[in-house]
Amino acid sequence: MTANTPTLVMFAIYLFGMLLIGWLGYRATQNLSDYILGGRSLGSVVTALSAGASDMSGWLLMGLPGAVFLTGLSEAWIAVGLCVGAWLNWRFVAARLRVYTEKVGNALTLPDYFTNRFEDQSSLLRIVTAVVILVFFTIYCASGVVAGARLFESMFGMDYQTALWVGAVATMAYVFIGGFLAVSWTDTIQAALMITALILAPLMLIYADGGVAASAAVIATARPGAFDMVANLDVIAIVSLLAWGLGYFGQPHILVRFMAAESVKTIPNARRIGMTWMVLCLGGAVAVGFFGIAFFGARPEIAAGVNANAETVFLEVTKLLFNPWLAGVLLAAVLAAVMSTLSCQLLVCSSALTQDIYKTFLNKTASDQQLVWFGRAMVFAIAVVAIVIAQDPNSKVLGMVSYAWAGFGAAFGPIVLFSVLWQRMTRNGALAGMVVGAVTVLLWKSYGVPMKDVYGIFRLYEIVPGFVLSSIAIVVVSLMGKAPSAQMQKIHAEVDQEVAAYGQ
Repeated sequence: MTANTPTLVMFAIYLFGMLLIGWLGYRATQNLSDYILGGRSLGSVVTALSAGASDMSGWLLMGLPGAVFLTGLSEAWIAVGLCVGAWLNWRFVAARLRVYTEKVGNALTLPDYFTNRFEDQSSLLRIVTAVVILVFFTIYCASGVVAGARLFESMFGMDYQTALWVGAVATMAYVFIGGFLAVSWTDTIQAALMITALILAPLMLIYADGGVAASAAVIATARPGAFDMVANLDVIAIVSLLAWGLGYFGQPHILVRFMAAESVKTIPNARRIGMTWMVLCLGGAVAVGFFGIAFFGARPEIAAGVNANAETVFLEVTKLLFNPWLAGVLLAAVLAAVMSTLSCQLLVCSSALTQDIYKTFLNKTASDQQLVWFGRAMVFAIAVVAIVIAQDPNSKVLGMVSYAWAGFGAAFGPIVLFSVLWQRMTRNGALAGMVVGAVTVLLWKSYGVPMKDVYGIFRLYEIVPGFVLSSIAIVVVSLMGKAPSAQMQKIHAEVDQEVAAYGQ
């Protein structure tokens, strides 16, 4: 089903608005700090909503509802794990990271932070961090491109290959022009669109089927196991789903929002706003997939699309149940979810190449203007690579996100946690943890899948062994080496004092 004229008009207005914000961001961008981190000027609302929007991506409105539609409430364990992980990240990492990055040379990127935090004169940490970012973010960006292509396929009846480029260019344009400020401002608007869509859509589904009880009756007939949260799940499966929450500690596109907050004072309020938004959005996404079972189960004549690809359940529901003008706004929420995450990922990759590779090793005397334009060029280059990876029309959004999420969670998560909480951590400990975490995820994903039917432990989500082994490597290697310098210990104590002063 392709969209009608009112829906397309609303969709076009939304896209024009995002480009306008990109132009305003361009006018407000004066130097590299503005382009990469927005001059550390984000207030509570923008910090919270941009962190949430950049986190969720297209899987929130496509991948998660699709998984619940196929399987039932057992997939909701992902949402539970994410909520717990996000709250812990806000509570124990956000404020400390914001203070730490300013105290260690005003670090603008995660590689910058690790290098300065551990006084790494060799820049080895910077290089390895940048490489990990580029490897896993390219996969993550590709998942966003796939989600965008699915949307443009559905909306405009485009073939998949054309839709890939259209969706990617729509995002690339405002990132290229406006940098971090444009990304953060658009994320705030996009977060509002996403939560509106995920509250209205399940309510309309319930109304269309005559209420919760009537919907439940249809679901019980169409998919009897859909109500059981442990249906066909053992301990390994439940742990794997909950373990998505571990990923939060290592996601560069989320951590950079903490770094960009106006001050540590904004964090508590941002946490409350961000968690409220997240709980409502995840609950809505699960509800769309769950009540979608009833809606399409009772109407098999219009279920061909979702039966062919469950990840389109939100798209189909929106087009069938809403006024065309409102449908245009709600369908724009899918593009908002895609664009908000993809834009931040493109910017983080671009920042790693610009600040941590080009400026550090290739052109140390580059002016801010040169660096900003190099960063813009890298946005384009990374987007093209992501499009190439996403060429397979059978690519699944949730599967690609799962791989990249595990990679960052295992490679960076333990390091970020220990670096802000443990004074005794050393440079070699950080390097060992990063390498062990990343390699474990890559090997587990590559060689564990064929062995999972023989050895059940290999069914475990790769983030779990990666996170555990990375943590062990950090502790063991740090304790084996010399204690951190007096200056490192002094800064750590100052961070603790400043954070404690605000009750964090």
